[in-house]
Amino acid sequence: MSPSSKYSAEQIQVLEGLEPVRKRPGMYIGSTDLRGLHHLVKEVVDNSIDEALAGHAKNIWVTLHEDNYVTVADDGRGIPVEIHPKVGVSALEVIMTTLHAGGKFGDGGYKVSTGLHGVGVSAVNALSDYVRAEVRREGKEYFQEYSQGKAKSKVTQTTKDTALPYKTNFKWTAKNGTKITFLADKTIFSTITPDFERLEKQLKQVAYLVAGIFFHLYDERTGEERHYYFQSGLATLIKHLNRNKALIHPEPILIHKNIEGIDVEVAIQYNDGFNENVESFANVVPTTEGGTHLTGFRIAMTRAINDYARKIEALKEKDENLTGEDMKEGLTAVVSIKMDSDQIQFESQTKEKLGNAEVQPIVSQVVKDGLDMFFEENPSDGRAILEKVMLAARARAAARAAKDAVIRKGALEGMTLPGKLADCQNRDAAESELYIVEGDSAGGSAKQGRDRKFQAILPLRGKILNTERARLDKILEFEEIKALVIALGTGIGDTVDYNRTRYHRVIIMTDADVDGEHIRTLLLTFFFRYLPELITRGYMYIAQPPLYKLQKGKEIHYAYSDDEKAEILKTIKTDSVITSRYKGLGEMNPDQLWETTMNPENRVLKQVTVEDASAADEVFTMLMGDEVPPRKRFIQTHAKLATLDI
Repeated sequence: MSPSSKYSAEQIQVLEGLEPVRKRPGMYIGSTDLRGLHHLVKEVVDNSIDEALAGHAKNIWVTLHEDNYVTVADDGRGIPVEIHPKVGVSALEVIMTTLHAGGKFGDGGYKVSTGLHGVGVSAVNALSDYVRAEVRREGKEYFQEYSQGKAKSKVTQTTKDTALPYKTNFKWTAKNGTKITFLADKTIFSTITPDFERLEKQLKQVAYLVAGIFFHLYDERTGEERHYYFQSGLATLIKHLNRNKALIHPEPILIHKNIEGIDVEVAIQYNDGFNENVESFANVVPTTEGGTHLTGFRIAMTRAINDYARKIEALKEKDENLTGEDMKEGLTAVVSIKMDSDQIQFESQTKEKLGNAEVQPIVSQVVKDGLDMFFEENPSDGRAILEKVMLAARARAAARAAKDAVIRKGALEGMTLPGKLADCQNRDAAESELYIVEGDSAGGSAKQGRDRKFQAILPLRGKILNTERARLDKILEFEEIKALVIALGTGIGDTVDYNRTRYHRVIIMTDADVDGEHIRTLLLTFFFRYLPELITRGYMYIAQPPLYKLQKGKEIHYAYSDDEKAEILKTIKTDSVITSRYKGLGEMNPDQLWETTMNPENRVLKQVTVEDASAADEVFTMLMGDEVPPRKRFIQTHAKLATLDI
């Protein structure tokens, strides 16, 4: 047996206890909401993925049970159960009850690991009301139970009559492996109910990155199940990301090479859209803030395409180089690196940015060599990509000229605010909010009903341009969007500065009808495509005006949904109530609009967030893009779920 495949108690290093995790859970898992709950599942799944990456597991099972219990199982080697020589208890107990204890530290454990800078299964144990660990090794089965990070008994060999505190139909068929079941602590988390769809996306993403591994997801609450196995990995992922888009070249560019122990895998495909969708990973962990591997990729893209442009004389030596910004238009790419777990460095506990300086030149070299070879062997695809990039370069120059013209005319980034904007008195952006209101009628009511100290009103006339299929130069010709950008103060395009944002609450307030929903979608498309950081910073909101006014004599109630209307009618207990259905904001007088929709003490605001950027990109492309068939399929699939206001 080689040293890398040996896995025993001697390889388990002990670093820290669990009390800090319960005292400050946010430091270890990011948050204590649904996102944090799913981070617990991820930590357990990561352990199974490590077994798969090391070549010891082929299957990973995730089961959601009744009463919020979750099980993750694999067919790997199984956690060692013999007594740890330094601590004097089972290695299983050490791993489950000690922070940063595991086979990912030191030599002989895992060469590539997803969890070195994570918090591990011990943190899951610390933040769970109940945990059960089961291990199958060498023909025997063992288990140990825990509560809030502490073992309830010693590691025990399993017997057939061992009682479980949860019901399940899941049959674990592995001869060897590890199975962890946990129930999150409801005193720590705001919710302990896992979300099937969110977990499905999480597992599917990993399945793309570790090709050749079977993932099985079961929801015993509903009977749903999903199974994933991708032999071609990144190529399949790229095709999925581009599935609703018209392609510049039919097949993805696939680049894969290992240099100095760093495994680099990249997939690239251009579509005819205007937006970029690039995802990056390090040891199968999504690096949402990028890092050195993504920087190396971008450097290589710029160099390779410029070199190719000069080689075929599309650019002369005296011509200005194409820029990294020009490369982004229509680019879909996945950048994935794997390296020794004891060498990898992340810039945060939640592993959102890769920090290894040595990775950048290696990724750059691999991608540059791969693109050079692709252009050499596929000249027609190479020319098509180059034409797309050069078109983007010309559009960028036109957009800059258009923006400069706008600045000269009306100070896009200066002090002249649009005349239709009713600004607030407060100059502190953190205390100020901007209502984007549909139409002059609603705008008039909002201006009269607002609190002038901190609430600004910008009425928009009609429907704004669909910015999904428009470049910046065309967008800046549209007066309503220009007024919006000037009011926000951020600027737009390559000179955008989110620190100049004049309001930290930007609230879309439209009518509760089909036209209002369309206007809201057009605005969200604009923000997602051209000012996305307003969303990621948490500045974007949607107002919730009431649907009904219910009046019994002088007693007035407002209902924001049909269910709420029904509840109010039960409370009032009368058949003679006058029920009014609001068709538009303009039907409310200023006092009603303030009381129901704008008063911070009473109003309901929905914050706009982007949990999954690639999923959001897919939805906006499908709903707002040029391709009709995907949109038609979506309408046909969801037609019965639509609430029609006829």
